[in-house]
Amino acid sequence: MGWIGKLFNGDEAKEAPGVTAAPVAESAGEPASAAEVDAAYYRWLAAAGSQQATADTEKQILDELTRLAQSPVDGAALVPRVPAIIPQLMRTLRDDDMNAAELSRQLAQDVVLVAEVYREANKPCYRPRYHSSPPVDTIEGAIMLLGQNGMRMLLARVAFRPIISMQSGVLAKRTAPLIWRQSEKCAQAASLLAPSMRANAFEAYLAGLMANVGIVVAFRLIDQMYKDEALPQSDEFIAGLFAQGRILSARIAELWEFPAAVTEAIADAGQPDAPALAQTLALSDRVSKLRMLVDASKFVHDDPFVVDGLGKAALACFDKLEDDEDE
Repeated sequence: MGWIGKLFNGDEAKEAPGVTAAPVAESAGEPASAAEVDAAYYRWLAAAGSQQATADTEKQILDELTRLAQSPVDGAALVPRVPAIIPQLMRTLRDDDMNAAELSRQLAQDVVLVAEVYREANKPCYRPRYHSSPPVDTIEGAIMLLGQNGMRMLLARVAFRPIISMQSGVLAKRTAPLIWRQSEKCAQAASLLAPSMRANAFEAYLAGLMANVGIVVAFRLIDQMYKDEALPQSDEFIAGLFAQGRILSARIAELWEFPAAVTEAIADAGQPDAPALAQTLALSDRVSKLRMLVDASKFVHDDPFVVDGLGKAALACFDKLEDDEDE
């Protein structure tokens, strides 16, 4: 995976264009904490019931997750299968004088990538004024519409998808598709919010895609270590799981030679006085998790648990993620 970090660690990218209900926190004008959002998201994601694992079981799982965070080579035992053409495409995209004809020739070698490019170019977010016009139907036209940064983000998403979607175990199989959807939303939110928060849009996108790789590992670990129907779900366990999962994500990103700014943002997200990229990631993670919960009908869109603490830009981004879900 080192080539992904090296290829994505290029010049500064241009800004991008723009089954139990979870408990609802009491709101008295104070926004829900990140821990409360994580807890609601985890309990929905895991379909946690009323039964709860013992404290000893929770400790054993967290101890093993902590060990993996200290040994990222073990935690990174997910070896994704990515299209062989992607490294070549990323090298072409690092050239500011990107040649659409040459890029389309390279893309034509992989029909899956061609389909992804057409699908992306025909999203409403790229064609907001032309809904009544025919869809984009040439690969060169799609490339020109997406632009250099749009193409880089698309290829990053294609490269990351196998990392999240590789599944083993009952819990991991159920949660992995949802975690991937949240990761896509987090990345999109990060790229949209980055300009106003003075962060690099492409680095923010990468951080959003990578931030929850550690959580996928955590669910696979639960599958391996725990077979009972009563899931670990205490507040303390969930807080520990997300904390160690974030550390593991950051260390796997470092192992794969991602830009230092990206690995640091993942590690520092949610910390006081964190750099702009880490603040962007923390807000994007919150918005995307809340979007998932609202889309799953666990909260209504204007519930104080959802909207309190979100500024105008974050609320606009929250709405934008809903539009993306229906494309």
